[in-house]
Parts: sequence; C-alpha cells; structure tokens
Amino acid sequence: MEQRGVVTEAQRASLAQLCKTMSDALAELVRQMSPTISQRDVRELTLLTIGSQFQGGNNVVIGRHAIEALYLSVREVVKAWIALAQKDKIVVTNSASRRVTLSFGADPDLRIQEELAAGHVHNKVAVEIKGGTDRSNAHNRAGEAEKSHQKARAQGFNDCWTIIAKKGLSLETLRSESPSTNRWFDVSQVFGRTGEDWEEFRRRLAGAVGIPLTD
Repeated sequence: MEQRGVVTEAQRASLAQLCKTMSDALAELVRQMSPTISQRDVRELTLLTIGSQFQGGNNVVIGRHAIEALYLSVREVVKAWIALAQKDKIVVTNSASRRVTLSFGADPDLRIQEELAAGHVHNKVAVEIKGGTDRSNAHNRAGEAEKSHQKARAQGFNDCWTIIAKKGLSLETLRSESPSTNRWFDVSQVFGRTGEDWEEFRRRLAGAVGIPLTD
C-alpha cells in the first residue's frame, strides 16, 4: 500500500481501525508534551518538515563542493606528473614509472591506488573530507568519517586521512570519534592552500603518490 498506492479490499476494511490506533497514540503523545503544542506549532509544522528537506539538500551541495575543491588542491600538488585528468579521476605516472590513480567519489571521497606488477593494485590512502564548518555538528561529521574509514580498511586501505574544520575543536576528541583516522587536516587550509596543515598535506600526498614536491 505504501509503495504502490493501491488499497486492497482486505486493507480497506482495516483502515478505520488503523486510523483510530494511530490517532490514539498520537493524541497520547501530544498530551504528554511539555510545553504543550500551540496553534502556531500546528500551522508551522509543514515549514519544519520542509526545513529538514532543505538542510538535507544543502548538505549534499556542501559535500559536492568540498570534493570539487579537494580535486583542485590535489591537482595543484601532482600537476607536473599528470598523465590523465578527468572530472572524477587523476592518473599520475610517479617517479618509479608506476601509474597512480586518484579517484574522487564517495566512501571514501578520495582513494589513492598504485598499480604494481602483474596488474596488482595497492590501496594506499583513503581520504574523507567534511566541508561543513558549524562546530555544533563537527562531532557527527567525525563519526561519519569513521564509518567510511572502517569500510576503506576492510578494502585494504591502511592509511586513512580526514579533512575537517578543526578550528575550536579538540583534536583528542576528534581522534576518539574516529580512531581509524591516521592524519587530520584542516579543511580551510587545504582549500586555501596555505598554512601548516596544507604543507603537511602536500608532503604526505606527494609521498603517497611517489613524486617529489615542486614549488
């Protein structure tokens, strides 16, 4: 009924009882709420629902923009060694003449893989990026990064990095919420390509890909 929008005769006969049962439970919930629900709450209920939908859509946009910004920052580091650049992938030929593929997507947001002999692929680094900057939700973002890193480790990635807004946050707390993260980088520094975290990110990215840093 929920999926197809079709009510059978047997279901139709039970609709009245279903509505009564749900209404009784809802009425009891309303009676126990404190403070009590006002007429304004009822009028604005639809707006509250739309608000959560807007927030979900906004989070998707933030995530997409974050990956696009990460792509540009990564490309800046490896630009002298690029063999192929596509919308969601950069292929580099490193100093050992091996192909290293940097793939941008989801779970993880960036995966760095090196092709070895006999077609074997070495899963080197998994990177999660959290573009949101509101501190109230920072720990949820760290938890989301941990879930992704756990999946990455199951796929053979031993090095897991998280790029997140670090300002005003305890690094020890973040580490407790994502113990799988090996390295933490501040998102504003990686995007802005300036600061200690950006320099550290550059060094470690170049090392993972197998190329020397250029000025």
